[in-house]
Amino acid sequence: MILEFDVEIKPDTRNHKGFFIQETSYKLIDVDLSGWALICLNDAVCHYVDPDNLKKSAKL
Repeated sequence: MILEFDVEIKPDTRNHKGFFIQETSYKLIDVDLSGWALICLNDAVCHYVDPDNLKKSAKL
């Protein structure tokens, strides 16, 4: 069973490649063993980010 949570990112968050990513709501998909959080905007746009850059989404 996969649990997905709505999250937002902190300003100036970079992905694992060092690129800034758009500040918007994402779905938290997983945190892998190496410590990266996988977040997805939709079925085509996903990023690995530092979990410390995530915060709970304000939307209900």
